[in-house]
Amino acid sequence: MTVTIYHNPACGTSRNVLGLIRNSGEEPRIVEYLKMPPSREELADLIRRMGVNVRDVLRQKSTPYEDLGLGYSTLTDDQLLDAMMAHPILINRPIVMTPLGVKQCRPSETVLDILPDPQCAAFAKENGEQVVNAAGQRVMQGVAA
Repeated sequence: MTVTIYHNPACGTSRNVLGLIRNSGEEPRIVEYLKMPPSREELADLIRRMGVNVRDVLRQKSTPYEDLGLGYSTLTDDQLLDAMMAHPILINRPIVMTPLGVKQCRPSETVLDILPDPQCAAFAKENGEQVVNAAGQRVMQGVAA
């Protein structure tokens, strides 16, 4: 099994996660989920494997979330999945699948928890925040690189 990223190239977090995957020496399978969304069954399986609720994967910002009335707690998981299938922009990204697990990688450095190979070099997010030092080690917030 290779690494798969459900990716939106317009999203900075998603681009940072893709960069961290590549910084581990892996060229992932990239699924641009807005162009080719996962099937309902695939999405439900990803959510199950992440060990989260369907609502936890529902994106609110810059989506039709409010217009569709998705904030009501009475909506079922099936109704939320239906909404995500009709409007893939509602799927919060990026979701990464590796041999070590499946994770919604927000913030982007959480992908390091499931990458099978270490980082090969230093890495900084697009905003300049150092995530990995020159020795390939994760930089913790507030700790010098």
